[in-house]
Amino acid sequence: MQTNSTNNTFRLSVMTLAIMNVTAVVSLRGLATEAIYGPASAFYYLFAAIVFLVPTALVAAELAAMFSSKQGGVFRWVGEAFGARVGFLAIWLQWIQSTIWYPTVLTFGAVSIAFIGTDMTTDAALASNRLFTLVVVLAIYWIATFISLRGLSWVGKVSKWGGIIGTIIPAALLIILAVVYLAKGGVNNLNMKESFFPDLSNFNNLVLASSIFLFYAGMEMMGIHVMEVDNPKRNYPRAIIIGSLVTVLIFILGTFSLGIVVPAKDISLTQTLLIGFDNYFRFLHMSWAGSIIAIALVFGVLAGVLTWVAGPSKGIFTVGRAGYLPPFFQKTNSRGVQRNILIVQGVIVTILGMLFVVMPSVQSFYQILSQLTVLLYLIMYMLMFSAAIVLRYKLPKYDRPFRLGGRGNMLIWLLAGLGFCGSLLAFVLSFIPPSQIAVGSTTVWFSVLIIGALFFVGIPFIIYARRKPSWKNSDTEFEKFEWEK
Repeated sequence: MQTNSTNNTFRLSVMTLAIMNVTAVVSLRGLATEAIYGPASAFYYLFAAIVFLVPTALVAAELAAMFSSKQGGVFRWVGEAFGARVGFLAIWLQWIQSTIWYPTVLTFGAVSIAFIGTDMTTDAALASNRLFTLVVVLAIYWIATFISLRGLSWVGKVSKWGGIIGTIIPAALLIILAVVYLAKGGVNNLNMKESFFPDLSNFNNLVLASSIFLFYAGMEMMGIHVMEVDNPKRNYPRAIIIGSLVTVLIFILGTFSLGIVVPAKDISLTQTLLIGFDNYFRFLHMSWAGSIIAIALVFGVLAGVLTWVAGPSKGIFTVGRAGYLPPFFQKTNSRGVQRNILIVQGVIVTILGMLFVVMPSVQSFYQILSQLTVLLYLIMYMLMFSAAIVLRYKLPKYDRPFRLGGRGNMLIWLLAGLGFCGSLLAFVLSFIPPSQIAVGSTTVWFSVLIIGALFFVGIPFIIYARRKPSWKNSDTEFEKFEWEK
């Protein structure tokens, strides 16, 4: 069951797909999260890559190739295995986690804007101002939403150049600056005598590290391209391995580069990347360059948000028109953009932004929303990994143009099982308050995570239970599941 793209003369090369994987996954905003751990951060990156990044990419490739001619994405994958109700939960979680993610990435954008100035002390104070951050987060998000409502024909170019200018170039520059800094006799604040293996007996040390799984999230999106590669059974895994290696290297070297110039005790989850660049530029007597990097990072954040604002919402919109969302959420504007879903998405982002009033700092707000995002996304991943195994037995003779393993199911059990266990581990650890960050009352921390997770997981079940035949859009052709035929 191959798409028309299989016969298309245009094919993705191994290197092109590898670069696409890197661009889709790599984000610099989380480097400070792991810089706290020093040399042990490399262990976390490698561990998460082995038990999550590679399994996600390869398992998603098999599922995407199986249903490459059918709509629905993760809704189709999970729905074929566990039914439409659970499939709807999966696509809902994929959408809602991205909605909760916006305030965290835009908080980083607000900090970048604050550091455009030339006085680092003043810039840091502005970046820590909750009112400033809230205003910037909401302003940028709603501007992005209104732009998205006007159509997305130009978003591809913005995403490409935003990724290059705001992610790839700064990442390479950060690593180069660290090398030059050390070569010129700069003080290395990274204690390389510390063990590569962290103290796994201390659960608090693992909490921030659990969020590293979300650093690698999104690789399942690349599965849609599996049939656009010549000889996918051989070349797709090669592209995944190359892309994964480059991604891990950027994260490890980028994190070390921050740890070299910023002492662990001074690391802030929201400000350290900009402070690290400023420290390097001051050492090299190039303080003026800090503002340029801040602008580049802002551009990267904006480009990323513009790309994602309408992305996951498009998936749940497509499923919704098949009869799984009320007519209100199926409304589009004159350009065919899912208007009402984007507006509701914006309202949720605004409400989450108001958490500034109960959290003691911008940093704690950033962390708690990041953890809630991790929880919801990991539930979706556990459903996806489980579905891949179940479908081997439920649809044993179904055409699999890209199949993990020649014969038998041992490899799918190994990879999907590894991904499921890794996701489950990160899920459990995400509930533990981090000792490195002042989150205020632990009651607030647990309440927001537990109630938030239950609330967002419960909503799709309520919607599914109340669905009506009249919800199905007559203009939508959505193929039935195999078990419905």
